[in-house]
Amino acid sequence: MAAVAHACGVRLPAPPVLSVALRTSPRLLCAATQQKNTGQNLEEDQSQSQNEQKVEPTSAEKLLAEEKAKLEEQLKEVTDKYRRALADAENVRQRSQKLVEEAKLYGIQSFCKDLLEVADILEKATESVPKEEIKDENPHLKSLYEGLVMTEVQIQKVFKKHGLLRLNPIGAKFDPYEHEALFHTPVEGQEPGTIALVSKIGYKLHGRTLRPALVGVVKDA
Repeated sequence: MAAVAHACGVRLPAPPVLSVALRTSPRLLCAATQQKNTGQNLEEDQSQSQNEQKVEPTSAEKLLAEEKAKLEEQLKEVTDKYRRALADAENVRQRSQKLVEEAKLYGIQSFCKDLLEVADILEKATESVPKEEIKDENPHLKSLYEGLVMTEVQIQKVFKKHGLLRLNPIGAKFDPYEHEALFHTPVEGQEPGTIALVSKIGYKLHGRTLRPALVGVVKDA
């Protein structure tokens, strides 16, 4: 039929399907082009987003590192202050303990000084009694002397019990922390700087000089 129409010079209309396809093909091309462009844009957006995601963690890590350094520095400062506070507290505790111990040891210092005068009087009393007069023929004097000696011995025991010791440095080297020089004199046969005479007995309380011994010191001739 198409041949007959062509022979007769008659132009037949195009088939409907082909006509529709021809009419819609530009639209299809445009749609395909748009889809392609859209796909490219999506890929570019995804690529840019991935790049941003790659950059953002780096910035976050940098901020975290700075924050970590600050916190470490603060921790170091706080730790140092804490250790200093502990050391100060320990020093205060030790000083307080030492003061308490010294108060226990030397709290009787004034009382001991007063008793030293009593001990000195007892010593002078026993020394003043003539030894040749202490006989059975003088029972009263003998009893009195023995009582004084016993009292002196007992008081020295009490002194020793509480850490109070006598200083009788005859013949020892002069020590300014324990002795007080009343005079200097040459003495034959004795080394200069030694103690030749003890005028008054000294005392130490728990190793601390309570009363220096009053002495005479040997000097060069």
